[in-house]
Amino acid sequence: MLVVDLACAHGHRFEGWFQSSDDLTSQQSRGLLTCPVCGHHEVERRPSATRYNRSGVGDAAVPVRSQQASAEAATADRPTTPALPAEAAEALAQLQSAYFSAVKQVMASTEDVGAHFAEQARSMHAGDEPVRPIRGQTSPDEAQALRDEGIDVVSFLVPDALKETLQ
Repeated sequence: MLVVDLACAHGHRFEGWFQSSDDLTSQQSRGLLTCPVCGHHEVERRPSATRYNRSGVGDAAVPVRSQQASAEAATADRPTTPALPAEAAEALAQLQSAYFSAVKQVMASTEDVGAHFAEQARSMHAGDEPVRPIRGQTSPDEAQALRDEGIDVVSFLVPDALKETLQ
């Protein structure tokens, strides 16, 4: 089992578990890795602490590169993302937490109508169905068409981590 630290292009860091290094590379090349916070597909491996499975090895010494050498080797060919000052990182974490809370509240208090969102919204607006809070998916053009018809529509991103229950 390979456990690695990953980060998206927006700087969200998370952990990934893979069968092997080849499995990680395969999933990356097929676009299967996405950020659980923002859903971004540009995910790269970050320097991780070295873990050795020493069962059956006894007390044999295992050579370990220094953390600095590992980090330098892992990031040698990549452009670096500047680190945020501590205050900005804390503010970002608080903002993300508030956004997650707001999205959870919206999801808990609305009915998911899926791809039928525009149809349901028009039907409620016309009085054919009772008005109720709904959410679903629609294209940006369709959302604008609803707005043009006088139907209030709010678009927001639901992080992948909130779409399904994690196990």
